[in-house]
Parts: sequence; C-alpha cells; structure tokens
Amino acid sequence: MADRRRASVAVTGYATQVWAVTATELRKLRHDPWELLTRAIQPILWLTLFGQVVAHMRGTADGVPYLDFLAPGILAQSVLFVAIFYGISVIWERDLGVLHRYMVSPAPRSALVLGKALSSGVRGLSQAVVIYLCAAVLQVELSTRPGDALLAVLFVCLSSALFSTFSLIVACIVKTRERFMGIGQVLTMPIFFASNAIYPIELMPRWLQIVAYVNPLSYAVDGLRAVMLRAGRSPFGLAHDLIVLGLVTTVVITIASQMYPRMTE
Repeated sequence: MADRRRASVAVTGYATQVWAVTATELRKLRHDPWELLTRAIQPILWLTLFGQVVAHMRGTADGVPYLDFLAPGILAQSVLFVAIFYGISVIWERDLGVLHRYMVSPAPRSALVLGKALSSGVRGLSQAVVIYLCAAVLQVELSTRPGDALLAVLFVCLSSALFSTFSLIVACIVKTRERFMGIGQVLTMPIFFASNAIYPIELMPRWLQIVAYVNPLSYAVDGLRAVMLRAGRSPFGLAHDLIVLGLVTTVVITIASQMYPRMTE
C-alpha cells in the first residue's frame, strides 16, 4: 500500500511539473495571438488557390474530390510548419537566461520536454480550427462524427508534439538562431513534399515512395484523411498510424530529454 501511494505521489508530481511547463508556454501564446493568425494565412492560401486550381485539373484523388483529398494534407502541413520552428524559442530562452532557471529546477528533463510538446499540440489545434473552418467554407465533405473529431485532435497533437520535439533536438545541436532558421527552412519542404499530403503515394516514383513510408508526416496525413473526411479512408490503418506516431514521438522525446541540458553549455 505504501509503495502504491508513493508511486501515485510521484506520478502526480510529474504531471504537475509537465503542466507547469505547458502553462508557461501557453501564456506566451496568450500574449501574442497574432502569431497564430499570421501562420494561418499560408494554409488558407494553399486551400483556396492551389487546391481549387488543381482540383479543376485533376478532379479526384484516391476516389474523392481533390480539394477534399488536399484539406487533411494542408492541416498536417500547417502543423508541421508551426512545430518545426518551435525550437527557436529554446534558443531565445537560453539567451535570456530562462533556460538556466529550468535546468536548476527539480523537474525531470523529460517533464520539461513533454510540457513543451503538449503546448505545441495546443498550437496545432488552433491551426486545425482554421483549416476546418476554411474547408467547410469551400464545401469540403467533412466528417461530423464526434469520434472522428476526437481522433483528429489526437492526430494533430501527436504530430505537433513530434515535430516540435524534433525541432528542439535540432536547436540543441545548432544552438544559434541563424543556423536554426536555415536548417528549419531546409527541412520543411522535403518533409512536406516527400509525403502523401498533396498527392497519393501510388503516383510517386519508387524511390520517393520508400521515403514517404518512413516519413512520419505521411502517417499523420493518412490518419487525418480518414477521420477528417466523410468519405475518408486510411490505407495504412488508423491503429498503425497512431502506433507509428506514438513510437516516433516517444523516441524524439527521449532523445531531446538527454540533449536538452546541453543547451546551457
């Protein structure tokens, strides 16, 4: 009984530490909501301009109208683009001395990383609201099932946590804002285009198909396409998508927890 109580106290304490970091990050967002609004412009342009033009050229993809096919891919792209530059905030924290205060706190490093990942998930959800509204205006056949909406939230949060933590790892390696911005810009386009976000994997050359299958974004898009659209389906399987995203997220959080303290060196 005593061991169970100690374990419960430890879990509660860990969750409190994670939430403290998450709440701190969300307060930053509350003070600068314009950041989310400006980042919403690009995915809206993708849907309203690129999506509608290509829809007239291609018609359908994977058995659904191309604009419907594209909407979940643009949501995943939006989450990626927001999350991949999340690591620059860690560099700012180091330069301002905030990171040093984190490092001397008794919180485990994994709690610090997980807290930041959760706050990134909230940012991703704000993008999801924008994309859903835009897709509805464009008459995309969206699913209205509550279960699908909850699964969409899960996919957005998982993919946002994954790519923001990956971004943190990059920040721990490069350690300067200039290098980070350059690497971030180099990474986003290959990850996006080497996925199933804007075209089916079946249309890719064989070598690019292999890249797409090892690209975590492909599994985020596949899952979102199945739960976001009324006629959506998941060629990979929803369980497979969630397992892959969950495993990769766990791996990057573990790596980031080991590398995070090096930012102060």
